[in-house]
Amino acid sequence: MSGTGSDLKGRLTDGLYGLGWGAVKKLPEPAARALFRTIADQAWKRRGKSVLRLESNLARVVPDAGPARLAELSKAGMRSYMRYWMESFRLPTWSPQRIRNSINVRDVHRLTEGMEAGNGVILALPHLGNWDLAGAWVTTDLKVPFTTVAERLKPETLYDRFVAYRQGLGMEVLPHNGGAAFGTLARRLRSGGLICLVADRDLSASGVEVNFFGDTARMPAGPALLAQQTGALLLPVTLWYDGTSVMQAKIHPPVGVPGTGTRAENTSSMTQALADAFATGIAEHPEDWHMLQRLWISDLDPQGEAP
Repeated sequence: MSGTGSDLKGRLTDGLYGLGWGAVKKLPEPAARALFRTIADQAWKRRGKSVLRLESNLARVVPDAGPARLAELSKAGMRSYMRYWMESFRLPTWSPQRIRNSINVRDVHRLTEGMEAGNGVILALPHLGNWDLAGAWVTTDLKVPFTTVAERLKPETLYDRFVAYRQGLGMEVLPHNGGAAFGTLARRLRSGGLICLVADRDLSASGVEVNFFGDTARMPAGPALLAQQTGALLLPVTLWYDGTSVMQAKIHPPVGVPGTGTRAENTSSMTQALADAFATGIAEHPEDWHMLQRLWISDLDPQGEAP
């Protein structure tokens, strides 16, 4: 696409997101839910690249599923994905009580006790459920500020919208730009802070190889490296919808730093432990895994890029 065409597409994308944040939050909730379910079903019926990729990914998660079951899962998956967007567009208008009532967190003591210990806590999540709602609950119910990292989106104005949105929910947002972000995250942890990272897909093509549903994928090394460097507690978290207006969340047991081994070996084993925790949650609730991109190495192009 030419530069002019690319700019036009970027402005259009940014404009549509702006319309979503401006208009959807003003709709009556039943109307918003119905609208986004319709959008999900129409997208699913078109069988575009994203839907086909979601179905391909789900085939790895549920290997014994036939075509009818996969179609059912992908349809439910698109509805879950659109629920994420509908809630995200409306979150800035929710009261603190509404946020508290919209999520049920299991084993929250692992997080609160970790914060009380004063060594910092890393929450690592896959693309399950609504991670923005989980973040809003942390800042609203626990009243704990935290730092996260956001992928740089095109156009820049769209990235700015996401940053402003998440800052409005009480998050400190750093751009995903390698070493500078890592250093800031380490400083936050050393001061006893909390960071939250979505960590089931590597954006740099230099992540850690893990076994994930029987094949090799790459996941970010950052959570394991930060835990080793700072002594912070590393906690996997999974999220899912249960057919009600309340999202469920589980804080899994901590991933510890092995007592022996090199830094690289420890990073590999800790990232595998994260992948295993993620896989548990995804296998239990595959329709809530919003992975519409290529993930496994065997699905990537020869340069290792994920279109």
